Amino acid sequence: MKWSPGPGAKVLGVALTDDDGWVVSAAGPAFGICPDCGRRTRNRHGWSNRSLQDLPVQGKTVTVKLRLSRWRCAHQKCERQTFTDRLPTIASPYARRTRRVSEIVGLLGHSAGGRPGERLMRRLGMPVSDDTILRQLKRDASLVSCDAPIRVVGIDDWSWRRSWRYGTMIVDLERRSVVDILEDRSVASVARWLEQHPSVEIVSRDRGGLYAQAAREGAPQARQVADRFHLMQNLRVAIEEQMSLGGRATGRALLPDKWIGSAQIDLLQDDPTLTQGTGAGGVTLIENHGRRCSIQCTL
Repeated sequence: MKWSPGPGAKVLGVALTDDDGWVVSAAGPAFGICPDCGRRTRNRHGWSNRSLQDLPVQGKTVTVKLRLSRWRCAHQKCERQTFTDRLPTIASPYARRTRRVSEIVGLLGHSAGGRPGERLMRRLGMPVSDDTILRQLKRDASLVSCDAPIRVVGIDDWSWRRSWRYGTMIVDLERRSVVDILEDRSVASVARWLEQHPSVEIVSRDRGGLYAQAAREGAPQARQVADRFHLMQNLRVAIEEQMSLGGRATGRALLPDKWIGSAQIDLLQDDPTLTQGTGAGGVTLIENHGRRCSIQCTL
């Protein structure tokens, strides 16, 4: 039972192949249940074999050779004459991997992407191509249906073709999923979409005025905020402006002259080894006898 891919499958044998992989032979249930009338039957009509990729064992690949029966419905009034065993807890129809492997593929695809996910899956003993990972991500996204109202949306532009044609992407920030993609980035199309979704309370956008105007027209009840990227960009620009103004040469001392003179007097009184003199051009010389000499110039 430790080698079983899931409930409903009986393991017949386990073998180690020449290519250093495990093969688990299993069979389906001993009776069938008609999906239409719900009656049990033992009238076997034929067999069908499925090859499924399962979780690895000690770093080696595992393939499940599952033999399923095709049954004949015993109820005369049932429209379905024959049917095949369906084991949804083990694998989806026409799938080549077990459900638990498909979940791992989806998780790594969301976090790592196609090619990095392919390298990780091969290292974990579950080789899957990058095209398969991306295909499963698209399939899972098409099956997800959320009827809950959208409350917080993020709006930004993206390019169908770089520097040529742009569209608008709308993201549900609470569920972190793309809800719609518009053909263009005009005020009319975005405002029309917002009017069709009156449940929107917060609109996160960039610093452009296009989406700001669209939010005012399509969702006047919503509060407009800046996204994280543009908040950091605003902070960086503000810091650069302040640093450039503070470091600009103004032709005068940053401290008043009286502060500089009082600081020199205090320095001389604290250390008797220091002497003060005046050089050419109004340069103040402060000499520390026997140690070093420092020069302070007041412009």
